[in-house]
Amino acid sequence: MPENRPNILLIMSDEHAPMFSGPYGHPLVQTPHMDRLAKDGITFTNAYCNSPLCMPSRMSFMTGRYIHKIGAWDNAAPLRPDAVTWAHLLRDVGYDVVLSGKQHFGGLDQLHGFREQLARDLHAEKKHGLTDWDNGTPAAARPWGGPAQAGPGTTEEIRVDDLAETEAIEYLRDPERKEQPWVLNVSFIAPHFPLVVPQRFWDLYPLDQIDLPNIPQGHLENQHPVYKRMRRMFGCVEFPEDLVRRARAGYYGLITYLDEKIGKLLQTLDETNQLENTVVIYTSDHGEMNGEHGMWRKSNFYEASSRVPLQIMFPDKLSAGKRIDEVVSLVDLTATLVDIAGGRSQEQFDGDTLLPFIQDTKTDWKDYAFSEYLAHGVQRPMAMLRKGKYKYNYSLGDAPELYDISEDPGEFHNLANEPKYQAICRDLETQLLAEWDPVEIEKQVRESQKARILIEKVTKGQWRRREQSNT
Repeated sequence: MPENRPNILLIMSDEHAPMFSGPYGHPLVQTPHMDRLAKDGITFTNAYCNSPLCMPSRMSFMTGRYIHKIGAWDNAAPLRPDAVTWAHLLRDVGYDVVLSGKQHFGGLDQLHGFREQLARDLHAEKKHGLTDWDNGTPAAARPWGGPAQAGPGTTEEIRVDDLAETEAIEYLRDPERKEQPWVLNVSFIAPHFPLVVPQRFWDLYPLDQIDLPNIPQGHLENQHPVYKRMRRMFGCVEFPEDLVRRARAGYYGLITYLDEKIGKLLQTLDETNQLENTVVIYTSDHGEMNGEHGMWRKSNFYEASSRVPLQIMFPDKLSAGKRIDEVVSLVDLTATLVDIAGGRSQEQFDGDTLLPFIQDTKTDWKDYAFSEYLAHGVQRPMAMLRKGKYKYNYSLGDAPELYDISEDPGEFHNLANEPKYQAICRDLETQLLAEWDPVEIEKQVRESQKARILIEKVTKGQWRRREQSNT
């Protein structure tokens, strides 16, 4: 990057599957500002999260390391206080690094290298239930309430996102921004459920125009056991068509609501004459199934859950309109942030900088993404390796899956049992297991679960005894 280091505006959403946006080809979802990023910047068409769940994905992104290396197993396993993040590394080279909104830090440290939190992190404020794999994957007591809740209105999540936008714009307008290079991480909850959105966004998506999930006849009955168990545990029943349309309309409305916020941030950069020296990045922590494959939320390796949008707009516009089809992941974005800022290279990073794509100097790229899932909804470790056009899914104790994403983007045809694909399965499994030991990881995860369950149990017991002694 040039010596006059650029500012960085990093916009992160929560639970946005890229195929539900204009730049990634959806015919209904209105995203004019994401479209602008695609027109004036670079769009990565095959970007993946490194774990399809909020806190693990974000902690992996913050550190540039896979979750089994940092112990960020689930939404109740906070990042260690001695973990070095990209925020630390960018402050180390002179950037002002601040956060506005969600980054889902658990535990006492709510900054992990950021100088300041400008707004609120609603999800970090909430208590998350503990996962216990000893219980398996019990069926939900009732259907998931997301579709029934969908509709026009407002929520605490909307108010928190509005605050994150307001505080971010105030930060950008402050004259002090001229005094040193800055990184502003604006992180929104949208389009994460609840699927409730202000009326004017709801009105953009009449229910009779909403597309339905693509679920071929017989697919759910023949689905891989991992997904059957997850659907049962998450209460993903076969919802009536009218509820499915409402849920998807709410999701689409939230995406457009988010897109408007992206536009306001870009407008502020323009009005303050900072756009010409600011790298703008948009991504998400993971996707949302949105009814596809009979599933909602995330926590699996289907494309709608594990793929994320990734768009980067550079001030010089030399790469305007470029689309990159090679496979990348969020740990690569971490390395890229540090590279853009001129920070110290970290040997422990699991990702590689994307700048060669941007500067047209790429000679050889690994063309793969690794993702893992070690939380609720499953009962043993799961991992995915997307390499080239193939996606290989591994679940300890279950049969593997292999999909040719170029020929079967819907992931309906598991090739793992077909004789002519056995060599590909072996090669991908060998690569996946080379540095990922599911047996050892399962041991570590279960030990962590038991320790946290014990701590919560005795802590609650102490509080009960204190309350009784005071009455």
